[in-house]
Amino acid sequence: MSPRFIKFHGFGNDYIVIEQKFLNEIAPSAEAVKLGDFARRICNRHYGAGADGIAVVSPAENEAADFHVRIFNPDGSEAGLSGNGTRCAASYLYYQKLWSAQQLRLSTRSGVKRYTLLENPGPGRYVFDSELGQPKFDSPSIPMLTEPPLEKVVDYELGVDGATFRVTALQMGNPNCCIFVNDFDALDWRSIGRAIERHEQFPDRTNVVFVRVDDRKTISLRIWERGVGETEASGTCSCAAAVAAMIKNKTERLVKVIMQGGEAKIHWREDGEVVITGAAEVIYGGEWLANRPAV
Repeated sequence: MSPRFIKFHGFGNDYIVIEQKFLNEIAPSAEAVKLGDFARRICNRHYGAGADGIAVVSPAENEAADFHVRIFNPDGSEAGLSGNGTRCAASYLYYQKLWSAQQLRLSTRSGVKRYTLLENPGPGRYVFDSELGQPKFDSPSIPMLTEPPLEKVVDYELGVDGATFRVTALQMGNPNCCIFVNDFDALDWRSIGRAIERHEQFPDRTNVVFVRVDDRKTISLRIWERGVGETEASGTCSCAAAVAAMIKNKTERLVKVIMQGGEAKIHWREDGEVVITGAAEVIYGGEWLANRPAV
């Protein structure tokens, strides 16, 4: 049987969700190299199904979680976490009736994350509160190479192709580098994002988020995602941008984040947990036929 998948999106950030048991003929031992190759092929928008990534779900390995999910980018790299990708995976589990309780625990490379189903407003559409963890600010944890190592990377002067940008960086399941701007059109943010993603001071590469503070309760973003490029939205990037604005005292600890793909609510709770409220919606299901022998 050919692998079956379902495609979801969160704020226009689209993910193909597939169960590991359907991938056995492609990656029988769930090897990252083989899954990365599969991600490159199926995420291609001309020769595959097209997506910003894949989420591979499987039974949890221990009682700390209900299911396990791995996220792969279109370039084949494995992500530590994806807010939208894991929310799409959670939606898949409800849509396929593999889970029905209000709360769901997903284990990821960045630890166990909790999802609370708030609404199921229509067929295949689900709204969750998602706990994405606690941010880390010190440069070794991001990781970001600075001399000396810093407890917080705030307004750090980063040299990029002959220019200097003040960046605020943090670890939010993935490395994130935030640049605060007044006008997105005043700079070539795509080229800058591409250059910073692979900057030598970010040994694991980084997401690059351009942040405009609209008021104390609202920020707007443009996103260059590690391993993806320009994206309509990103859960981890929106959380990182919100926290960066908060530690710079530009916003309150509960903000609306406006992305090209839609709006999310981000709450940095007093216990340190960052929670994103957002939806995921089914697009279509299909079979991957590329490995089927020709008739």
